[in-house]
Amino acid sequence: MRILFLGDVVGRTGRDAICSRLKGLREDWRLDFVVVNAENATNGAGLSAAHARLLLEAGADCLTLGDHAFDQREMLQFIETEPRILRPLNFAKGAPGQGARVFEATRGRKVLVAQVLGQVFMKRPFDDPFSAIEPVLKTHPPGGQVAASLVDMHCEATSEKMAMGHWCDGKASIVVGTHTHVPTADARLLPGGTAYQSDAGMCGDYNSVIGMDKAEPMRRFVTGMSGGRFCPAEGEATLSGLYVETEDRTGRALKAAMVREGGLLQAATP
Repeated sequence: MRILFLGDVVGRTGRDAICSRLKGLREDWRLDFVVVNAENATNGAGLSAAHARLLLEAGADCLTLGDHAFDQREMLQFIETEPRILRPLNFAKGAPGQGARVFEATRGRKVLVAQVLGQVFMKRPFDDPFSAIEPVLKTHPPGGQVAASLVDMHCEATSEKMAMGHWCDGKASIVVGTHTHVPTADARLLPGGTAYQSDAGMCGDYNSVIGMDKAEPMRRFVTGMSGGRFCPAEGEATLSGLYVETEDRTGRALKAAMVREGGLLQAATP
């Protein structure tokens, strides 16, 4: 199976890049399933219902969120009506929506997608992501009822992401990090057959400070004072993520390649 994961979509420029390029990538790379992290797609903070529909219509099979899952208040209701949107498993007890779900890919094959939040350096304490994901992976071993499984590890610390990758090795087909908006160059296959990358990067304008127009973040770093709100940068976006090929019978990853498409960052395509 050919699976594409695209990192955090930031603002209008990130949305536009998904809408203009994803359908072409699906055809050119013969993709079977596409997951997009969209928690910053609306003004750089959260995801609105309208923008969720836009990204799904553009070719995403599943949208994951993150710690900003409900910054757009309408998502509290909309996520209950749209099963293709996932919030983190360990976001909060009683949070609406689901943190894991089995989806149908091409030729009737099943794919498990799950998301968890890390604990290190995060602004609020979340439940243990390892104990949250364990029963989900035990219930859906890759190569069983699902042909592949993907875990979106949304957190700050690369060490915590790496720990999750190794902990899931052999239990999931793919573990990919999100949240920091900076792509890492460590896409690889772990010994147990899990494809891993510490951070997929963002789908947004890299002539920015992690997707935001440079002026306000730089002002705060230099002066220690706020001069206004953060606003997403609006230059040409780079699509960043991870491309993985898996074996249906076992769910093992056979190939993992980082994706940088368009904009300021470029890398070889799969």
